Amino acid sequence: MRKLILLSLIALLSGCAASGTKPSAAAGSVAALDVRRTPVSTKALGDIAATYLRLTLEIGTHEAGYVDAYYGPPELQKAAEVAPRDKAALLAATRDLMAQIDRTARRLSDPIGRRRAAFLRAQLRAAETRLMMMQGTRFAFADEAERLFGVRPRLQPLASYDAELARIATLVPGDGALADRVEAYLDAFTIPKDRLQKTFDAAIARCRGRSMAHIAMPGDESFRMEFVTGKSWSGYNYYQGRYHSLIQVNTDLPIRLSRALDLGCHEGYPGHHLLNMKLEEKLVKARGWAEFSVYPLYSPQSLIAEGSANYGIDLAFPAGSKADTERDVLMPIAEIAVPADDRYWQLLAAIERASGARLTIAQQYLDGEIDRKAAIALTQKYLLVSAKRAEQSVSFTDQYRSYVINYGLGEAMVRAHVERGRPSRDEMWRRMARIVSEPTLPSDLLAR
Repeated sequence: MRKLILLSLIALLSGCAASGTKPSAAAGSVAALDVRRTPVSTKALGDIAATYLRLTLEIGTHEAGYVDAYYGPPELQKAAEVAPRDKAALLAATRDLMAQIDRTARRLSDPIGRRRAAFLRAQLRAAETRLMMMQGTRFAFADEAERLFGVRPRLQPLASYDAELARIATLVPGDGALADRVEAYLDAFTIPKDRLQKTFDAAIARCRGRSMAHIAMPGDESFRMEFVTGKSWSGYNYYQGRYHSLIQVNTDLPIRLSRALDLGCHEGYPGHHLLNMKLEEKLVKARGWAEFSVYPLYSPQSLIAEGSANYGIDLAFPAGSKADTERDVLMPIAEIAVPADDRYWQLLAAIERASGARLTIAQQYLDGEIDRKAAIALTQKYLLVSAKRAEQSVSFTDQYRSYVINYGLGEAMVRAHVERGRPSRDEMWRRMARIVSEPTLPSDLLAR
C-alpha cells in the first residue's frame, strides 16, 4: 500500500514497484529540482523523509507484516535486508529522527510542510512504540492504540449492547442461542462458490462507478482479485504501485452476499485502492514525498485507511441504495432468492450497531481481563456469529492486537468529519477526496 519516487541529490532515489518495474518519468523531474532555491527547512524535511523511509524498511526486517507495502526503489529494500541495524539501534535512530523533526518543524512556514512534518512525527512515534513492543514492552490496550494509531479509544461496556441484542431477537425469533438463529437465517444468503467471481466483479464495478463519478482516477489504474484461504481476515488490499492493487478475498468461511459490496468498496473504491492511488498521484509523484512509498501497518496511516474504507461503503451507497443494488443486481447474479420483505437488511443494520462490542472484547482480552475461551464466547454472543467465525475474529485480535480500533472508530471519525454541518453530497465527496489525497492524521479529522 504505498508509493514511491524520491527526491534530489542527497541519495534520494526515484521509485518503482517492488516487483521490478522501472523508475517512472516523473522521478526525473523531482530529482532535477534546484536545491539552491529550496528553503533550508524544506530540504531538511526531505532528508528526514529519506531517513524515515530507510528506517521503516529496516524495521520491517524484524517483523513480518510490519511493512504492509513498499514500491519505492528496490535498491533501498535490498540494502535494508542485507544489513539491517538491530532493534535497539533502530529505536535510538527513531528517537533521534523525531528530535530532528521537532527542530525542523519550528522553521516551517507553509501549512502543507507543517502537515508533512506532523505526519512523519506521528508515524515515527508509532515506530518507536512497535519497536518497544518487539523488545517485550507491553502497553495497556488504550495506550497501545493511542501510541500506534494516534487516537485513544473510549469503549462502551458490553452491557450497553444488550438492548440491541434484544431488538435483534425480535427479528429472528425461535428457540436456541440467538447467534445460532442469526447464523441459520443468514446462511440462506451465502454466495455459491461458483458464483463468487461474477458476484464480486459486479459489486466492484458498481463501487468503482459510483466513486469515479466524484473522484478522478488515473486512466491506467487497475487491480487483480484472488480468492485465498488460511487467513485471519476476510479481505486484503496489497497496493503495488503504479496505480495497481492485488485484492484478496478469504474463502475459509462461506461468504455472505453482504460482503460483496462491503469488500468491493473497502478494498477497492473508494477504499484502499483509491486511497493509495491518490497518495501516489498527489504526494509521491506530484510532490516527490518519498515517505509515502512505504506503508508501515502499525501507524496512524492505518486509522485513516481503514476508517475511510469503511465509511466509503455508506458514501458510495447512501440510504437504501445498497439494499436496492443487492436486491436488483447482486442477488440474481449470485442466484440467491430475493426476500419478500426488508427483514434481512434490518438485521444487518442491527448487527452493525452492535459491532462496537468487538473493541471492548479485544480490550478485555488483550489486557488479560478475560481468557481466549471467554473472548470467543463473547464474540459469538455480541457479534452474533458461529464458533468458527468467532475463532477467526479472535485470531485477528491475536495477530493484529489494537489494530481493531481502526475499523469502527476510524469509520466514526471519518463520518463525523465528512458529514459535519450537513454538507451536500458533492461536498461530502470533496472532503473524502482530500482525506485520501493529503497527509491526513486522525487529529486532522477532529479539526474544524
